[in-house]
Parts: sequence; structure tokens; C-alpha cells
Amino acid sequence: MQNENIIKGQGAQRNVINRFDKYTFEPEDEDFENIKTSFTEVFPKSIVNQVKSDDLPMQYSMNPYQGCEHGCSYCFARPTHEYWGYSAGIDFERKIMVKKNAPELLEKFFRKRGYKPEPILLSGNTDCYQPAERQFEITRQLLQVCLDYRHPVNVLTKNALVLRDLDILKKLAEQNLVSVSLSIPTINEDLRRKMEPRTSTSKNKLKAIEVLSENKIPVNIMVAPVIPGLNSDESLAILKAVSEAGAISFGYTLVRLNDTVEPVFVKWIEASFPDRAQKVLNLIKSMRGGKLGEKRYFERQKGEGNIAEMIHHTFKIGKKKYFEGKEFPKLSTDGFTGTKEQQLRFF
Repeated sequence: MQNENIIKGQGAQRNVINRFDKYTFEPEDEDFENIKTSFTEVFPKSIVNQVKSDDLPMQYSMNPYQGCEHGCSYCFARPTHEYWGYSAGIDFERKIMVKKNAPELLEKFFRKRGYKPEPILLSGNTDCYQPAERQFEITRQLLQVCLDYRHPVNVLTKNALVLRDLDILKKLAEQNLVSVSLSIPTINEDLRRKMEPRTSTSKNKLKAIEVLSENKIPVNIMVAPVIPGLNSDESLAILKAVSEAGAISFGYTLVRLNDTVEPVFVKWIEASFPDRAQKVLNLIKSMRGGKLGEKRYFERQKGEGNIAEMIHHTFKIGKKKYFEGKEFPKLSTDGFTGTKEQQLRFF
């Protein structure tokens, strides 16, 4: 059952109050359904971010876009839009900031004296292959810079648009410089349309795994987020499907609704699944100590209670059943040329 008044193709059903704004005004007659996506060029001074979270495996990440058109109501990156003066709601999906100078900034980073190469996660905050990438091709340019400097890069996306750059990805893979992680929280297409309305279809994501694997590009899968009462019953089916398509590893995260993600998700679940919204919210609370969010390092990954334990146990079974003996390669840093080229200028 679905509310007839839901705004289709969006996760956020309206804007939510920016926690940093003292005053907020929003017209009551705003036509939220017909707001068009706008793009604004911004000029950051750096593109590579150092990841300081102790419970995350990567040291660096980079994001060519701020905001994301994919429309996932649960996206943990939504509150970052508030630092720009926007809302974590519809603004996050419709007001996209574009970093056209990202490739130049990446080159500058690679040339820093004393830099020791470590794999950089391309994405991490918002999707590097969201629909805007078709127009701006910044992600493609970043991959080319990584190839030019022989620098390892991990790509994380929900979009099969990654196949557009197969030519560069193949060259990177030949030197053990790239991996691709595809986010697949569901293979139920009806559910996917509601959970992540402007991402690639489940079928196209599975096809992308096949194509990447056939071209010797290592593929990891993120089953993220796992939402009890919504997609948690699919875990083993997802692992079976992606393993058969060629994925060699997987990860998963339990849903957590921090800060202004919470009101966006609550409005979405109430509009999309009014018959089971409260059940889903209560199940999430059972994993989060009576709350919907969790910010503590490590605890945010584990959750608590019987539901969380059941989910962890299911993925343990899935790993043994579908990924036994599969090992994800460690990317190479041996061929990096950035600091070498810098040193040659002195001779």
C-alpha cells in the first residue's frame, strides 16, 4: 500500500529545517513535485579529504559533486548540504554543486612533496556517477588523472553509468590500480524504485557486475543500508545474485538516521509504506538503543539487540555460502609517478 500523495521519483517529500538556520521560510503552496534540478559551480581549494573516522577502512576520499540526484531518503550525506545553506530535504536532491576544478586539484595533490600514495575512495559522500556525471564528466577526468599518475582508486557508486568509463577502468585494472564497489540494497525492482528512485535498475546493476568482472576489474558489493522490515529479508538472495554475477567481496551497513536524515526518512517511509511505517521505525529503534540514529564509532556499525544480531548472522552465512575462497586484491602503489616527476624537475 502506498500513499497517493507521495512525490514520486524523490526520497525527500519536502524540505526540512536547516539546523544551522535561525530563521526558516518555506511557502505553503510550494510545488515540490515540479522543482527542477539546478547546478552550481563551486571552487573548492582541495578535492581530496582525509578520512578521520577510526571505523572506516579508507584514508582518503574525493567527491566531485555535493548533493545527489539519486533521491535515497536514508542517505547519511544529507546533513552536509546544510553547511552550504541548503536543506537536507529536497534541496539535497535538486541543488547540486559541481566541482569542475576537481581534476586540476587532484593533480596538485599528487604533486605534493612527500606525499605517499594510498588508495583514494572516489565517492564516499555523494555518488560520483549520479545523473549529473553524464553532463559534466568530472569523474571520468579524475579517473584519467589517476591513470596518468598510476595512482590507485576505489570507485563507489549506485549507478551502472560506471560502464561508460570501461576504457579507462580496464587500463587501470591492468596495473592493479582500481576496484569498483556497487551499492545494491535490494534486487526487488519495485522496492528499488521507492528506495533509490533515480539510480540504475537492479537488472542493470547486476549486468554492470558481469561486465566489470569479465574485464578483470574487481567488484565489491555494498548491501547498504539494511533496513529491518523493508529489505532485510533479501540479504541472502542479494549475495547469491551478485556472487553469480562475478562480485568477489561484499560489505553491508545497518541503517542509521542521524540529524536531519531522520525527518526525511520518516516522511518518506510514512508516505511510501503507510501500512508498515511504524513497524520499520520501531525495528530500527530496537537496533539503536531506542533511537533512530547512532554516531558512536564502531557502535554505529554493529547496532544492538536481537534484530541486529540476526542480520549479522545472516551475512556470516552468506559469506560462507557464496564467497568462500574469494579474496579481494590489494591495490598497488608501486607505480605512482607524481612525486617522481616532481623530483626529476630538480635535475
